[in-house]
Amino acid sequence: MIPRPIRVAHVITELNMGGAEQMLFKLVTRMDRERFHCTVVSMTDKGPIGEKIAEAGVPVFRLAMGRGKPTPKGLSTFYHLLKRESVDIVQSWLYHADLFGLVMGRVAEVRRVIWGIRCSDMHLRKYRPLTAVVVRLCGVLSPLADAIVVNSREGARIHRKRGYRTDRMVLIPNGFDTTVFKPDPRARGRLLNELGLADDVTLIGLIARFDLMKDHPNFLRAAAILAEQEPAAHFVMVGRGITFRNGALTSHVPEGLEGRLHMLGQRDDVAGIASALDISTSSSAFGEGFSNTIGEAMACGVPCVVTDVGDSALIVGDAGVVVPPGDSEALAAGWRRILEMDSEQRAAMGAKARERIQEEFELSVVVGRFERLYERLMP
Repeated sequence: MIPRPIRVAHVITELNMGGAEQMLFKLVTRMDRERFHCTVVSMTDKGPIGEKIAEAGVPVFRLAMGRGKPTPKGLSTFYHLLKRESVDIVQSWLYHADLFGLVMGRVAEVRRVIWGIRCSDMHLRKYRPLTAVVVRLCGVLSPLADAIVVNSREGARIHRKRGYRTDRMVLIPNGFDTTVFKPDPRARGRLLNELGLADDVTLIGLIARFDLMKDHPNFLRAAAILAEQEPAAHFVMVGRGITFRNGALTSHVPEGLEGRLHMLGQRDDVAGIASALDISTSSSAFGEGFSNTIGEAMACGVPCVVTDVGDSALIVGDAGVVVPPGDSEALAAGWRRILEMDSEQRAAMGAKARERIQEEFELSVVVGRFERLYERLMP
């Protein structure tokens, strides 16, 4: 008799373009569907990642609730979904979903509830007061979760300090599909053609949604510093909210970047853009857990300069450059350090970066760790 698949409901606050959402997509579309039946539930809307998940044949449901505003209809819909689907495990992603998934999972008598922590130190005073309340409440309630998946060592350390149960924590880093994120010799030409730039420019990129933790102002200040020293340097910014129409962002653009700063907004060709860069950057000031964009650029063979936040230094190892957060001079100096390498040295660093991702963070290995966790919790 063929055993019944373990039925997992993944609940997340939203399904827009973001690191947690991307990792959820990679996980549910790569899990063994004979052993696991996955359903994805967005507390808000379906979003672009939800569309991609549905196209891959994984059921996606939306509860149409406002952010931080549970509704009777949303609660009822989720409860009846858990019952109708005979869900064995609720796997939640991000703080609000952790609290929501725990409460509703216990009410619906789901056998196991697993939380997902995707960040390190969020500097909660910079976010809505409700978020701080939810984080503190989750710390108190953490003994009621059957497991807490953290994607970074720094995230585990920070949340221990916040009262989260250490004996529930399981470290599973983000994983990367190195058949998708890989060196693409034609990518650079495509991006240069799109931007109307000559072949002799240098492309330095930041792929990150508009969010306080990503510290775009630091990137922009560093860009202005390097622009004075490197006439060929151009700066490419990609992500949700990254457009010249975003006044909260453009107010931080210094003088000296006219014609050399390119804001491309949210894109679905991130692999091609990452592969087109000469240097990729993570300029985060706080909160970063395990950066997807660092791993993706490294898998494309692109050298990275990263701030020492979360597990970023651990990810790049000796295959990139690490600088202090919030230090624009240091960030610009990190870029210069790579630009001063000859072509062979730069290529060797990129190759070493890709090799590190293949050896340490290959997607199939990471998916296998989730699968083993689910099976361990469902004897």
